[in-house]
Amino acid sequence: MKKYIILFLIIIACENEQTDYNPYIPNISFERIINLNLPTYDDINYTGGSLELDGLGVCGVILFNLNDDIIAWEACDPNHKKNNTCPKLDINGVQTICNCENNLYSLATGQILNNSGSISKYPMIRYKTERIGYNLRIYN
Repeated sequence: MKKYIILFLIIIACENEQTDYNPYIPNISFERIINLNLPTYDDINYTGGSLELDGLGVCGVILFNLNDDIIAWEACDPNHKKNNTCPKLDINGVQTICNCENNLYSLATGQILNNSGSISKYPMIRYKTERIGYNLRIYN
């Protein structure tokens, strides 16, 4: 019995992942599969390429190709509430910027690159991606 209790405690300790809850972006479920051979998605077939998909996530999804690994990010600024005057981040090369708060983020890591405001503490929200042949599955 003692072995089972110790095993249970080890499992609980391993699964206790510390993540900061972001109060500005709700956790929503979605899924879309895109065909990477279509001309619309040509930009993300090359390292450093990026594009934005509307209709996914909260404000849309930003896709970025990092050494043939396609990363999906939430297009909302993670450091303030979504509003009509500042709806989403804009892609600027290998970075993305919030034009109303001047928060600058890396598309490679999702980390904030400048801390223009004293309350900016959240990185970009990353969504899951999976390559299936010439298709890319984007989901949360």
